[in-house]
Amino acid sequence: MPLSSTADSPVISGPVPATPDDILARARAVAPVLAERANEIEEARRLPEDIVELLRDSGVFRMAFPESWGGPALTPVQQTEVIEALATGDASAAWCVMVGQDSGLFAGFMAPSAAREVFPSLDLITAGAIPPKGRAERVPGGYRVTGDWQFGSGITHCDRVVAGVLVYRDGEPEPNPLPVGGRAHWRMIVARPEQFELSDTWFTTGLAGSGSLDYKAENLFIPEEHTFSFAAPAVPGPAATPDSILRPMPGVPLGVARAALDYVRTMAERRVDRPTRQPWSQNYRVQMAIAQCEMDLVVARHAVYGTLRRQWELLCSGAEITPDERVAVALARVNAFRAARKIVSTLFDLVTTTAIYRPSPLDRWLRDLNTMCQHATVQDQILQSAGAVLLGGKPQNPIALGLPE
Repeated sequence: MPLSSTADSPVISGPVPATPDDILARARAVAPVLAERANEIEEARRLPEDIVELLRDSGVFRMAFPESWGGPALTPVQQTEVIEALATGDASAAWCVMVGQDSGLFAGFMAPSAAREVFPSLDLITAGAIPPKGRAERVPGGYRVTGDWQFGSGITHCDRVVAGVLVYRDGEPEPNPLPVGGRAHWRMIVARPEQFELSDTWFTTGLAGSGSLDYKAENLFIPEEHTFSFAAPAVPGPAATPDSILRPMPGVPLGVARAALDYVRTMAERRVDRPTRQPWSQNYRVQMAIAQCEMDLVVARHAVYGTLRRQWELLCSGAEITPDERVAVALARVNAFRAARKIVSTLFDLVTTTAIYRPSPLDRWLRDLNTMCQHATVQDQILQSAGAVLLGGKPQNPIALGLPE
């Protein structure tokens, strides 16, 4: 069923929603607003301030905060549903929410007192990149950090910035102090956006409105308590796994594919094939294309939600996760991105030249999906890592499979 809001959807106003159902309802109500502003968002290459506040007031950035914080504690399935609903309106906005709601997840990896100092509000927005592109020299009380990071999605409107670093001591790489993980000591730092220098590099074919700028720091002091390791969560629980921030990602491509299908199905109700004068609704080629796309989306969507639900049940019960169960979520995630791109590409070709002109959003949706499919978690490296886990080999990207690095 389409995820777009209807006439009887709740109004986009009132207190910030505090329950999973209310946050999802608000997201569905916000989606048409995002759709109306999608061209503006793309041209601005960032989210306008009023859109940011609209999203903040919708409660979507507090989704991952636990009940102990007074948060709504949405499960990965519920988070993905919210992001999917937003993506039917605009991919860049949904992508920024997917990244920005990591505040609640990151808080669980930090000491509780430090986490509450860093995140004094449930609605603070986080941006940044986790690959260890920075160098953190250990000094008394913390680290001196220098680095240059890419793909800071949402950094144009965020409240906190995270960045991955490798720790050095006296100029030498510090070994990982933990019994698990890789040989290097990889940590994440958390700081305010004004502590970094932003570079306006985000001139892209897709996801243009995400404002995913480069950012850098030089000799920036970060207190020890404002850092964390994915291999050592401070608060144990089902959300305390390295891949927790990746679980809601498929909501973006699934929502875009749903929007594209709804758009073309509506178009087909009134379109006529010019050479044959046959209505599209009665055209065999159109019927087959729509059915194939719906089939691909149903399969991809059920794979995502089914594996997320199963993994969450296992994590909550404390049961051991088998290699097959471990890789299932990652494989479903990769498939969702690739299936969504195939669906929108098929629809783009079906509509032919009409797809390249505004107000048709098909061209933007295809460019958005092409760009998001370049993300590291959608590459063949993830398939290799999944195969390695299944066969007892070495994964190139263990974090995507929930394994510490």
